[in-house]
Amino acid sequence: MRKMLLGCAVALCGLPAAQAVDIKAGDWTVNVGGIVNAYYTHVSCSGAEVGGLALGSRAIGCGGEDGRTTIGNGLLPNGLVTSATSRQGDYDIKAHIGIYHATATDSAIDQNSDVDVRQAYFSFGNESLGTVKLGRDNGIFGNNAIFGDMTLIGAGAATQATQRGRVALGHIGAGYTYVGYYGQIAWTSPKVSDITVDVALVSPVDDSPIVAAKRYKTKSAPQVQAQVMYAAEGLKAWLGAKTQKFYGAETGIDDFTMAVYEAGVSWQGGPAGVLVNYQAGRGLGILSDADQGDVRSKNWFVQGTYKTTEKLKLGISYGMSRNDRDAVGTAGLRSNANVTAGAYYSLNSFITLVAELGQTKSKAFNGGEGKMNGGAVGGIILF
Repeated sequence: MRKMLLGCAVALCGLPAAQAVDIKAGDWTVNVGGIVNAYYTHVSCSGAEVGGLALGSRAIGCGGEDGRTTIGNGLLPNGLVTSATSRQGDYDIKAHIGIYHATATDSAIDQNSDVDVRQAYFSFGNESLGTVKLGRDNGIFGNNAIFGDMTLIGAGAATQATQRGRVALGHIGAGYTYVGYYGQIAWTSPKVSDITVDVALVSPVDDSPIVAAKRYKTKSAPQVQAQVMYAAEGLKAWLGAKTQKFYGAETGIDDFTMAVYEAGVSWQGGPAGVLVNYQAGRGLGILSDADQGDVRSKNWFVQGTYKTTEKLKLGISYGMSRNDRDAVGTAGLRSNANVTAGAYYSLNSFITLVAELGQTKSKAFNGGEGKMNGGAVGGIILF
């Protein structure tokens, strides 16, 4: 199960590179930047062994132990990001490739050579057309929640079954479903009265059940994602949705259509910031699309931050992911919840030092509860 989790619980990397190197080459500007981070995390687990994708249980939260320590990535992996931009005729054009890698493994001698080419796309557009993007990139649905999460540059839920060989989870599975990376053709509209629209045709994906056998497959219909956003003077508000048809992989398994939506708002006023996001629907999944099959579930995530000085930001965030009913795909899991308190200190314009404390609880439909307490100390450099 652990190897399957490592392949599914991928943290995204959508932060802009901090003062990356620009190289002029003819009509092109080539930008090279990246991210490196590492955190000392320690967790301890107690209570019942809840089934399914129970992030607070010993099996997932502590990697099968009562307690565990890892020095590895937080919610972001390490990454090398390159892009090339140019103005050609009436169009701004861009090509972008992002290559990512994990810090921690279970071996001191095995090669640590697995890489994740998570982003590879090109785009073109102008003020009247908007922007058209073709290639592989993060999805539209859920990006505001995870990009706005303070633990994006920290660890959040330091889930040991995913941090070794991959990353921590932030509030993935305990507040929002992972944004996902897809092959796609997407369009972002020009901004009109502070409103933009994003629409994408996305390559359809199979279910990723993790703790059960695969039950669904895709056929010819693409996944569709869309979002409307208002943004002005520190305030953002958005409505989003995505849908895809899943087909039963075996006789006796009914087809179903994933249909999920989200609504959220964020506000930044001086030193204070607030973010609230809600997701719900059929096939939403805990970590990824339909990973529990035809199950209705809900995610909600709230966060408050405050900059006490120019260098120090304090914050607290809480998220919960909850299934509406017990079904085959849930394996008895009712909910995951995580609360994280963090301090983020800007040592300079490149390095941020981080300290977090958190607790993750998983509850079963039969009343059992598993709990993971943990903390993370480390830092991240953006270059």
